[in-house]
Amino acid sequence: MRTEALDSIALQLDRAFHASLAKLTAGISPAGLASTQAEWLMHLALSPGKQIELVDKAGRKAWRLGHYLQRLALDPSVEPCIEPMPQDRRFRAPAWRLWPYSLYYQAFLLNQQWWHIATTDVTGLPIERERVVNFVVRQWLDRWSPSNLPWLNPEVASLTLATGGQNLVQGWRNLLEDGQRAMAGRPPVGAEAYRVGHELATTPGKVVYRNRLIELIQYAPATERVYAEPVLIVPAWIMKYYILDLHADASLVEYLVGQGHTVFMISWRNPDSDDRELGMDDYRRLGPMAALDAIVEITGSDRVHGVGYCLGGTLMLIVAAAMARDADPRLASLTTLATQVDFTEAGELMLFIGESQISYLESMMWDRGYLDGYQMAGAFQILRSNDLIWSRVVNSYLLGQRQPMNALMAWNADLTRMPYRMHSEYLRRLFLDNDLANGRYSVEGRPVAISDIRVPLFSVATDEDHVAPWRSVYKIHLLADADEITFVLTNGGHNAGIISEPGHPGRYYQCCTRRGSDRYLDPETWRGTAPTEKGSWWPAWQAWLVAHSSGRVTPPSLGSERHPPLEDAPGGFVLMS
Repeated sequence: MRTEALDSIALQLDRAFHASLAKLTAGISPAGLASTQAEWLMHLALSPGKQIELVDKAGRKAWRLGHYLQRLALDPSVEPCIEPMPQDRRFRAPAWRLWPYSLYYQAFLLNQQWWHIATTDVTGLPIERERVVNFVVRQWLDRWSPSNLPWLNPEVASLTLATGGQNLVQGWRNLLEDGQRAMAGRPPVGAEAYRVGHELATTPGKVVYRNRLIELIQYAPATERVYAEPVLIVPAWIMKYYILDLHADASLVEYLVGQGHTVFMISWRNPDSDDRELGMDDYRRLGPMAALDAIVEITGSDRVHGVGYCLGGTLMLIVAAAMARDADPRLASLTTLATQVDFTEAGELMLFIGESQISYLESMMWDRGYLDGYQMAGAFQILRSNDLIWSRVVNSYLLGQRQPMNALMAWNADLTRMPYRMHSEYLRRLFLDNDLANGRYSVEGRPVAISDIRVPLFSVATDEDHVAPWRSVYKIHLLADADEITFVLTNGGHNAGIISEPGHPGRYYQCCTRRGSDRYLDPETWRGTAPTEKGSWWPAWQAWLVAHSSGRVTPPSLGSERHPPLEDAPGGFVLMS
């Protein structure tokens, strides 16, 4: 007993120390990073061929830069010796072509390219470690980009001279205001103009069911007749649901209702310390399964179109697999939006997943019983640091210019938390161990298999997704044995590609259906052969839903005797901070 007590005290001490340390390391395990960096250095030290290559590359790049300077002295409009990547927008301003700023950014890009070579293709270094080292070095280099330093950025320098430094004064004010708002837990500047239930999440409806984890919203019909099978949308609980009901001009919910569908939406409760023991199965049981029971009772329909977004889509695939195993026929179809099942190629988010990192996160969550929304948001921002962090630093604090707030930005700042147990199970069972793709994920004591799902599937991926890379989403073709899988690849990112309403400029998508007897196509072959359509993918999906529905009926009432309306949409859970 004494030994067990000492072990428990030691574990609690370690967790408390890690939780305190995490506040200084942005939630990233220093032990995991240190071991990875050491392994890279050791393999590099034992690779004389790679060392010779790096010396040669350094000499060649120095010669290129010197030759560029020589030509630049004779012709100020000479073409640069290296161009930024297409997605790199830091050096697009014409002022970067002027001396001496052209030298700064050209030297930076050459240096960045050399470090990429130094951290890739090192003999003996596992690919997972290589990606981590490459990512960390890239983040470090981006921090010291000349675009982020006021004395090396021509836009900042010229504006400072023109205004007598007033841009830096205003930038300092912006920094102080942002810091005060963050410390007080208040939304960013401008978010006050986007209120949930007023400017956002305005589609009329009623909360018709509530338990400790969800509110179920039923939206009011907008047509005289509706399709017989209602639609249940399950958003991820790492976000507020109204990303799918953003505002009148960009609401997937309003679009579906306007097309004659009866729509139900799950609104997840924002958990706190009292919810620390809620697990993945609680989210399944109290979420989609409870919602299905209520929907069938309210509408009288025994078939429901299931829709899951991001992690909500992963949960819906688990639900569908368990229902198939148990011969539960209530799903008419299943649509997944930016959803992964196999997590072996989950993109740069996997850089945060490993035994060291997960143990570190568990210590953080153990301290409070949940993962704070700011920790989650920080991880996603690091994946696109140039766009989401450094561009903001330059615009707001160096140029002194606030980026105008919009609905999507206001939603993105409306943060949620993750319960300790659920997030630990999610990271370990899905990301680290990949149990769902390998048939080891258990529901009620028995494993489920995605291959058991037979209902028609509609899977949407976005080509710039850093959270659920489209090639990872595409793996549904390898895992599901459904007689029909329709796959859509649309342009845009994880959120912007999904919120792609008709009329949105610049949108296009590829769509193709695989039947049960069709041969498998690898992702690149699929992308090269699937036809491209201009515009939003929403109408194509809506037509697919109609094709898998059984005609129109009189709209069901909002709620029922057993599930009477509790309050107007958007409900109370979405307003929890």
